[in-house]
Formats: sequence, structure tokens, C-alpha cells
Amino acid sequence: MTTEHFASFDGTKLALHRVGQGRPFVLLHGLFSSAQMNWIKWGHAQRIAEQGYEVLMLDFRVHGESEAPHGPENYPAGVLVEDVVALVGHLGLTDYDLGGFSLGARTAIHGVASGRLSPKRLILGGMGVDGLQEWEKRSAFFMRVIDEFDAIPKGDPAYFSMQFLKSQGVDRVAARLLLQSMEDLDLSELAHIACPTLVVCGDEDRDNGSAQDLADQLPDATYVEVPGTHMSSVTKPDLGRAMAEWLAAARG
Repeated sequence: MTTEHFASFDGTKLALHRVGQGRPFVLLHGLFSSAQMNWIKWGHAQRIAEQGYEVLMLDFRVHGESEAPHGPENYPAGVLVEDVVALVGHLGLTDYDLGGFSLGARTAIHGVASGRLSPKRLILGGMGVDGLQEWEKRSAFFMRVIDEFDAIPKGDPAYFSMQFLKSQGVDRVAARLLLQSMEDLDLSELAHIACPTLVVCGDEDRDNGSAQDLADQLPDATYVEVPGTHMSSVTKPDLGRAMAEWLAAARG
């Protein structure tokens, strides 16, 4: 495992973690998590690397070991897609696969649907059709967590999220700016995602709506369920195993 930093489109320094050798696979983590928390800690990246991949794990801005600038100019609409485009350009990738969980999946969908990203294969974890719409409503929950933070009492539905942000050392000023940069997706744009796609989701995960419905709306998708909720599915070996097995089968 190695870690390096590169400058994104606006000069923000982003962390890139690498493991394995072979075909490039860009892997994106969830909201207020990190490559370490989603992919490295639970062994998913290693399982995928064993299939002949170099797994390239980005820490989004405001996450993990990447910078968290406070300037509004550092958070244009679709900023996370721009960061992934910058990573692909930095590495000179022209033939690669792409995957993400939750926010990472959402970002990948926006990037591929818009034509900004062109992977040969795509993996979408922990994402359903609801997670692509009504972002203002969804972000309001996290805005409250950011604004009230230590005042949120135990037993409140937001308490666990507050504790998670605290454990990850999330910069709340930058987090608020980031939340305001995200846009909804017109579901008709899903038809633009023509590459073979795996939609994988926990059997108790309803956080982003129906993952099965998302798979049904994609031109060439396979749907796989693994054990767990939105938070627990990423901690179980089944997720990484499902991703690695699908990639191996898709490559033939």
C-alpha cells in the first residue's frame, strides 16, 4: 500500500492510495468516510487487487488525508466529479474500471452519465434511485448535524452521524460547503451509462432507496445483494468478494 498526493483542478491536494498491480480500478468512498474506512480496513481493496488490479483509492476533498479548503470557490457544482476527472487525467488513464460506495457511487454515476468519465466497467455500491434525487432534502440532515453537533442528544436520529463525523475528524466548515455543491440527477440520464455495471447493496440497506430499481434503469446492469445495512455491509467481506468476483467474471 502506498499513498501520494496530487493537485486537483483548483490546486487542492488530494490523497491517492494504491495497492496491487495490473488493470487500473478507481475506487471511491462514501460520505464523510475515507479510502481507509471503506476499502482498506475491511480488506476489500486487497481482494480486488488479487484479481489482477491496481486499486486506486481517492480520498475526496474534505475526507481522509485530502485537504479541506474553506473557500467557496473550491466547491463549484459537481466538484467531486471534477476531482475524479482530475485523478484520471493525473494518472493518464484511458482504459480503466470505476467503482464507488454511496457518495462514491453517486459521484461515479454523475461522471459517467455526463460523459466526463468513461470506464469500461462500473460498480455501484449502496446506491438506489432515491439517492440520486432530492439532494437538498438529504443534505439538510447533515447540515443539522454540522450546525448542532455536540448539542445533539443521545437517542436523536442524528446522534450516530455526529459521532461518526467526530471520529473521522471532518472539517465542518468545509463539509457544509461540499454538501452545497452536489446536484440532483435527471434519471433519464441513466440511459447514457452503457458500460457493464454491477449494482451491489446490503439486503437491509434502504438508505438510498431501491438498488434493484437502479439496476433496472441501467442498460447493462447486474444486481447482487450482500448481507447488512448501509453502515454494516461495507464492513463485511461479502461486499469485497462480490465486487472481485464480478470483475473477474466480466473480464472473462
